Amino acid sequence: MQNRNGNSMLPNVISRASKIPLHQQLYDLLRAKIRSGEWKELQMIPAEPELINQYGVSRIVIRQVLNRLVSEGLIFRQQGRGSFVSERRLEEGLSRIISFTEDMHQRGLTPKTRVLFKGLIPANEDISEHLGIQPGEELVRFERLRLANDEPMSIEESYLAKRYFPGILDEDFALVPLRQTLQQKFGVQITRARQVIRAVQATAEQARLLTTPAKAPLLLIERVSFSGQNQPIEFLRIYYRGDRYSLYNELGD
Repeated sequence: MQNRNGNSMLPNVISRASKIPLHQQLYDLLRAKIRSGEWKELQMIPAEPELINQYGVSRIVIRQVLNRLVSEGLIFRQQGRGSFVSERRLEEGLSRIISFTEDMHQRGLTPKTRVLFKGLIPANEDISEHLGIQPGEELVRFERLRLANDEPMSIEESYLAKRYFPGILDEDFALVPLRQTLQQKFGVQITRARQVIRAVQATAEQARLLTTPAKAPLLLIERVSFSGQNQPIEFLRIYYRGDRYSLYNELGD
């Protein structure tokens, strides 16, 4: 919040007369500085001694609050340098089906795709059940690294039954969205999807591709997409960087 002169009106003091615990007051204050943009993305925040002097609280309280901000992905630490404001996470809605390319364009970011693998594999029991085919049937598998403004954001693994999409391996999915190809070349439009979400740890290879630490938390979405004829079309696994994405949904009564 700002006054008429454009100066910050965020609270900058801690009240010892308040019934709110000191650590909660300090957390609310520092979080407000981040959320309001007073502390910019990738800006170094004051060091612990400076925060102690400024707010008159103990080192224990300071560390408790900073650890909480780190755990929520609002700040990050660099060994020997200090703590910095994290880049704002992208929110991924759970109530709509939208391609990565379209999503990034709507956010004002430049999308890019690197195809890591494309080829044929036999369907295992898990994927065959999702797609309503027999185990061992040939699947088309694509693995793609998704980037926004050249920063790695997610890894996608797509599986489709080969018999429905002859010649699809000839397409260059580094340039053309898969959903666009399905609709324009094969006349298949995705109308609904069913998905589950869980947290996983990055494998060594995923961490390398996403430029995250080994075993960093990832958000995994497993999604089955259906056509207007209620035919399962694609089984998709998306591994999102946990430090760059948050998932949201709107709930009604």
